[in-house]
Amino acid sequence: MPASPTPSPSRLPVALYALTAGAFGIGTTEFVIMGLLLQVAGDLGVSIGAAGLLITGYALGVFVGAPLLTTLTARLPRKTVLIALMLIFTLGNLACALAPTYPLLMAARVVTSLAHGTFFGVGAVVATGLVAPERKASAISIMFTGLTVATLLGVPAGAWLGFAFGWRATFWAVTAIGVVATLVIAAWVPADRGHAAPAGGALAEFAVLKRRQVLLGLAMTVLGFAGVFTVFTYIQPILTRVSGFDEAAVSPILLVFGAGLIVGNLVGGRLADRRLMATLLGTLLVLAGVLALGTLAIHHRAAA
Repeated sequence: MPASPTPSPSRLPVALYALTAGAFGIGTTEFVIMGLLLQVAGDLGVSIGAAGLLITGYALGVFVGAPLLTTLTARLPRKTVLIALMLIFTLGNLACALAPTYPLLMAARVVTSLAHGTFFGVGAVVATGLVAPERKASAISIMFTGLTVATLLGVPAGAWLGFAFGWRATFWAVTAIGVVATLVIAAWVPADRGHAAPAGGALAEFAVLKRRQVLLGLAMTVLGFAGVFTVFTYIQPILTRVSGFDEAAVSPILLVFGAGLIVGNLVGGRLADRRLMATLLGTLLVLAGVLALGTLAIHHRAAA
């Protein structure tokens, strides 16, 4: 098998874009269900609230799967781990497309989510090892571009597919993305050897949670994202049943959301480089204000 290439300071290796493809697929399957809640609920005969729990189930799978699979695969070659994770992802989405009942769809979503956290963790390590030391940040940002593009293009496209051809068509499309991502990772990511497990095992990994600053950072992230996703999870029924939009309008509105996310990331990153704490606090205050105003704005199309 080919050895790992020597990192080049002049250009980024094609293997990075293979990792980006995987990140795109995983990001799409995480968020795309938010634009399909009405179709899923209607087809499987469950409430919108129950359909929303498919997002909760995915999140719980990520929460459990990330530390568990990271620990279990610590000694394995990273390329092998990435391919195995993409196979889990692909088969999980295939099961979602075929699931005849709500419980089976929930189980398939949980299985799919197990690959999520570990893929990004292992992928980030692989990405930094592909480039020269001074380009590590760029390598990670290239990989995570797949997640951003998933929000910008993958989710609106998935919502459109679900509206036009049924929600199962969306999962068939994501399954195809998984197949392609698996193949390009197998072809382009260089082989490597197994690695020694971290000293102290899993307990050592969790020891960092004793640090107050780490706990505060986690709490800020959890509460900030909870505020956004409480709304975003039910964005389709909110836009159609409260704001009065047609279902066909959901996809372009999600495109606007994705574009705003990219602009916010770019502007927020630059501001954080200058004044980190002021940017963090300012962002959370603005977010809280927008969500509060959204309670009134959501009843009017233009304001929404």
